[in-house]
Amino acid sequence: MSSYTVFGMTPAPEPQIDQSLWNPHGSNLVVKGDNLEFIRTLPDGSFRLIYIDPPFNTGKVQSRQTMNNVRSTTGTRVGFKGMTYDTIKGVAYGYNDEFEDYWNFLEPRLEEAWRLLADDGTLYLHLDYREVHYAKILLDALFGRDSFLNEIIWVYDYGARSKKKWPAKHDNILVYVKNPASYFFNSAEVDREPYMAPGLVTPEKIALGKLPTDVWWHTIVSPNGREKTGYPTQKPLGILRRIIQASSERGDWVLDFFAGSGVAGAAAQELGRRFVLVDQNPEAIKVMQKRFGAGKLDSEVRFEQLIPSDPELKAEVAEPEKSNVVAE
Repeated sequence: MSSYTVFGMTPAPEPQIDQSLWNPHGSNLVVKGDNLEFIRTLPDGSFRLIYIDPPFNTGKVQSRQTMNNVRSTTGTRVGFKGMTYDTIKGVAYGYNDEFEDYWNFLEPRLEEAWRLLADDGTLYLHLDYREVHYAKILLDALFGRDSFLNEIIWVYDYGARSKKKWPAKHDNILVYVKNPASYFFNSAEVDREPYMAPGLVTPEKIALGKLPTDVWWHTIVSPNGREKTGYPTQKPLGILRRIIQASSERGDWVLDFFAGSGVAGAAAQELGRRFVLVDQNPEAIKVMQKRFGAGKLDSEVRFEQLIPSDPELKAEVAEPEKSNVVAE
């Protein structure tokens, strides 16, 4: 019996946890529900690449509101050639990024990530300075120290600057492989960077560019850029594109069970990979529905809702959210 319902359609009767929600021969999948409960239903070794960007445990409510400028003869903002605009506030998205026991929350999910990786698979765990050192110790225990491949430092230069300490302008991405003797890594497909000192290399090398190191300089998603979805903590497509290029091939499955705005799925789809995304935040699901065109007959992405095994939680999802959004 089905344990899920398609958004906007009639709920399945008497749902139970379904082992076949994900089909490796089926469509891209977005699941609304508890990620731990869902990923425990997935078969061992199903994914060559797992990227997760869990909450950073900042102790704050993370939020972002979309803003759009619309040309108006009565607008109060003046732009190019004296044209006037009104600023329209959009939907404010957010979530609580505070956990009383962060590692009791995260550890079982990392254990499942190890189980779900193929023998040549790779895990990318995206955190920041608050928790990354504890994560390194935990992943060394789960995967083995020999499976540690890299710590990638993503550097950006945006936002407020503290005058009481060195401003924190980077994220940390820990990279672990399931089997250090047979993991997949394809540097040839990775987009190259310009040389910082082109006068020191040959014209041939300048034309080719250089492979990125473990320090990645990349801007955040611009609050006014076309890439923005309005979801707080949205990561840039360029970061995910590089990860997916290096650690998977066309046709591979990519898993992200802290999906947020769905950027991992968007990059995977762009690069010819398939994806499974999981998030229980209704606002994240709305952003992904808009991003992937939920409800369109020609959509390559299936949206499902996991019905919890806990009877007390089943009532909360008895009426699935209806979506009328389409891709922009």
